[in-house]
Amino acid sequence: MSAEAAADTKTTYNAPSSVGQLGGRALVAGVVALVLCVVGAFVNPAGFWRAYLVGYVFWTGVSVGSLAIIMLHHLSGGGWGVVIRRPLEAAARTLPVMAILFLPIAFAVFTHRLYPWTVPEEADLEIIKHKAIYLNIPFFLGRTVFYFAMWFMLSYFLSKWSLAQDSADDPRERRRLKDRLQNLSGPGILLFGLTVTFAAVDWVMSLEPEWFSTIYGLLIMVGWGLTSLAFAIVTTVVISKDERLAHVYQPRHFHDHGKLLLAFVMLWAYFSFSQFLIIWSGNLPEEIPWYMRRLFGGWGYVAVALVIGHFALPFVLLLSRERKRRARSLVVVALLVLMMRVVDLFWTIAPSVLAMPHHGGGADAAHGGGGMADVVAYVLNFITPIAIGGFWLWWYARELASRPLLPLGDQGLEDALADANGHH
Repeated sequence: MSAEAAADTKTTYNAPSSVGQLGGRALVAGVVALVLCVVGAFVNPAGFWRAYLVGYVFWTGVSVGSLAIIMLHHLSGGGWGVVIRRPLEAAARTLPVMAILFLPIAFAVFTHRLYPWTVPEEADLEIIKHKAIYLNIPFFLGRTVFYFAMWFMLSYFLSKWSLAQDSADDPRERRRLKDRLQNLSGPGILLFGLTVTFAAVDWVMSLEPEWFSTIYGLLIMVGWGLTSLAFAIVTTVVISKDERLAHVYQPRHFHDHGKLLLAFVMLWAYFSFSQFLIIWSGNLPEEIPWYMRRLFGGWGYVAVALVIGHFALPFVLLLSRERKRRARSLVVVALLVLMMRVVDLFWTIAPSVLAMPHHGGGADAAHGGGGMADVVAYVLNFITPIAIGGFWLWWYARELASRPLLPLGDQGLEDALADANGHH
């Protein structure tokens, strides 16, 4: 490929101007939502921390889950991954934002506002004493630093070597870079599994330190993979509206993405039901209260909504081959999945925080403030994920626009675009 042809190709596959515009709008929305969150945090501190953790885990899932999808593609190959690789890499490069946004959670840990094992009165309980060697503030923060260090490392090298392929003219150099990406992805998948499992225990499961589930890490892993894939589908559909890129994202690609999305939906349902069945049938006093808090009262309606919106409806919609091949139909399912991922995290996290004893603005304050505090808590559940997402999307748009939207040096790019060029 000549220098002129290469330059023309890069221009053709640059992100459309609408990406930058969406990023700017997201930042404005994030700033406005952040101001509202600050006001809400004074009215109902517990409601704020609950909503913040939900939003934080959701958006971190998009970043870290994207790493897993990237590595899965490098190990398996296929045109489905070539066309979404750069959006996934851009999502993974938002990890610095998530590291900064973890600071409020660190503040909540130091001030005993989120996790009961940080509260001095609760730390005296026998069951928490037995876990104190693991559940203590210095070790908790140290593990989080380790998780982000590993995710940064994977994101850095996967993006660096992927970009280097674009400028490599020698086929042998491109092959060498491809081998590097594959060799990193193998152990990288294992590292992803270990770090996400421990992060799930630390950030979410330790909200109720007396409860435990051996399948919980897998549930969070699949949820993060599902979130990142659904987000990548939405991104590609938005990008494909640009006439320069409409030929890139073909029905067969959307079909592959839809099949993978269906697989993740089914896997999430399998792990969720397996955890429920084992714990419910065991009926142990250390385990069953977790579900009792989430199946009775108003939470029962949320559980039913999850069964329908997170599994049954996406499952039925994604069974249709034609629906998976149509971008407009598939993006509706992807948006539904993203919405239900937030609901699932809310259903998982909020009852735990509400059950925490009142201490220094603890969760009982959510009820002690009366009607106004309850209304504020309800509103915070919507605007806090928007605040975090606004900053995340702004950074994501910058990263997406910084590189060509396709890996121009990937050996599978020609095959991925073969139908568009009239080849079969």
